[in-house]
Amino acid sequence: MSTRWFDERSLEQREDYSQRFVRIAAQGKDVDGEARFIDAMAKRGSRILDAGCGAGRVAAALARVGHDVVGVDADPLLIEAGHEQHPDVRLEVLDLVDLTPSLGTFDVIVCAGNVMVYVDPGSEPRVLAAMASVLAPGGRAVFGFHLDRPYSTSDLDRDASAVGWTLEHRFGTWELDPFTDASDWAVSVYRG
Repeated sequence: MSTRWFDERSLEQREDYSQRFVRIAAQGKDVDGEARFIDAMAKRGSRILDAGCGAGRVAAALARVGHDVVGVDADPLLIEAGHEQHPDVRLEVLDLVDLTPSLGTFDVIVCAGNVMVYVDPGSEPRVLAAMASVLAPGGRAVFGFHLDRPYSTSDLDRDASAVGWTLEHRFGTWELDPFTDASDWAVSVYRG
């Protein structure tokens, strides 16, 4: 598996994370910002891959507004929780380096929550190459992650360029705040 997630998170922490956004939503807080961002750029009924979907929160929100969504995650515990929380959404256990065109092609790929900073160091180019194999020509790949890890936006730009993607936009939040040198978060949109 090409993920540090299992090394850095205990079973208890993974179980807690699987319920995190359920608890946040129950408090009346917004948990759909990433999905709104993706929905705004996608044509109605787009085919969308939620890569590193966790329990499927973003995938479920996108499916609710009419998109054809597939969510994949390497953690079977999170996918099991996702099946319970979102039984009508297609969620599969799959490591991102194992993405193949057998899944079909996608108009948009979204990696919403620190996915790229949890893949094994050095596997990022292989992960992006696997994603590129399922992104439709002219499609978009969107990555959001915290900048407190060794994998930087410069690293992402280099790896995205290597698979033929061009940076279209970069924001400091999912709410389109500007990306600056002081940003601690980046949302990067690439065109394939």
